[in-house]
Amino acid sequence: MEFLDLVKARYSCKQFDGRPVAPAQLDAILEAGRAAPTAKNLQEQRVYVVQSQEGLDKIDRISPCRYGAATVVVVAFDRENVFTYPGGKRDSGVEDATIVATHMLLAAKAVGVDSCWINFFDPEVAAKELGLPENEEVLMLLDLGYPAEGGGPLEKHSSRKPLAETVVYL
Repeated sequence: MEFLDLVKARYSCKQFDGRPVAPAQLDAILEAGRAAPTAKNLQEQRVYVVQSQEGLDKIDRISPCRYGAATVVVVAFDRENVFTYPGGKRDSGVEDATIVATHMLLAAKAVGVDSCWINFFDPEVAAKELGLPENEEVLMLLDLGYPAEGGGPLEKHSSRKPLAETVVYL
């Protein structure tokens, strides 16, 4: 599949059939995240794969948005290993973890796995519930799996503003 076709075909799956992601597909998804660029190549991302019932129960306590996925990837970053931008007001943690997560959700589609980016949770509660180190901040949860029968993109999935409304040439 051509890249632009893949990007357009990818959607937020909100109805999974409950099967865990096959190991080869999961490895390809995780490798795509590992290959993502990070500022100064610090690679401060931390990726946690949740597939055990105990872990999935924790995810369910964190967020109501698992949608039946049997595999959830938690993307976090090490706040103590980020690049601080000139001026000292921003660092690379959130954006680097976002690039990693985006690589993984696009790779998922490329290997036949659907996904849903979950941000409906409190990052501090998530880190505590999952027992993550204090220096790590949770960015997002990524539901992974196969769509349930009748599942598919939401009605507004293909609705996009014209480029003229979102792009400005200077």
